[in-house]
This record gives sequence, structure tokens and C-alpha cells, in this order.
Amino acid sequence: MSTPESRPEIDNDIIELAGLVFDAARAGDTAGIRGYLDAGVPVNLTNGSGDTLIMLASYHGHAELTGLLVERGADVNTRNDRGQTPLAGAVFKGYQEIFRILLDAGADPDSGSPTARETAGFFKRQEMLDLLG
Repeated sequence: MSTPESRPEIDNDIIELAGLVFDAARAGDTAGIRGYLDAGVPVNLTNGSGDTLIMLASYHGHAELTGLLVERGADVNTRNDRGQTPLAGAVFKGYQEIFRILLDAGADPDSGSPTARETAGFFKRQEMLDLLG
């Protein structure tokens, strides 16, 4: 088990770069994220709240970026620290195109808390419920 004293110190430049990457995901900067990924930024990079790039892109309504992240191998089922999944976030926000991208990529509608299926039922998103069968 590591203690704060035994963990390596993270360089401030790395922290700043990570912040830029997460900001680009929130903003839907597909070209910027493509460049970061090409330069070696991990597609499943996670911020301090457990949000991945695909969680931020999908929650903020960026279908093109969500598609790029799926193509690059992003884990569509990673839960953040609150147990939320990208698919449930897309349902919550009502983003049908992103919902379909994630579902087609293998997102589990019964994962997370609340699940995407539960969220769709709660918000009466019948078109999404219909796609879940």
C-alpha cells in the first residue's frame, strides 16, 4: 500500500497538460484530442473524479469526438467515482446520437448507478428504451 509520502511526485507540467486534454474533451476539440492521442496520451486517461475522456466528450454532447475515442479503443463502460457511465450520461442529457455510438461500441445499459436503462425509464426516454429492447 502506498502512502502520500511514498508516491512519486507528479510534475506540474504533466498536471497542466492533463488539464488541457480534459478541457479539450469537454469542448469537443476532436482535432486536438486526435493530436494528443497521436502523441501518446492514453485514450482511457482519467481525471481526479474518475471521468475518462469519453465520459467528458459524451456528457458534453460531442458525437464526433465520442466516435473518435471509440475508434481509438476507449473503454465505454468505465465508471467514474460516482458510479456513472458514459451511456447513462448520454441518456441523462438526451443525446440520442451519442447513445447509439456508445451502445454500438458495446456499452452495457445495466452497468453503473444509476444504470442507463434506469435513467431512460426515469426520464421517460422511450426511444432509448426501445433500442435497449
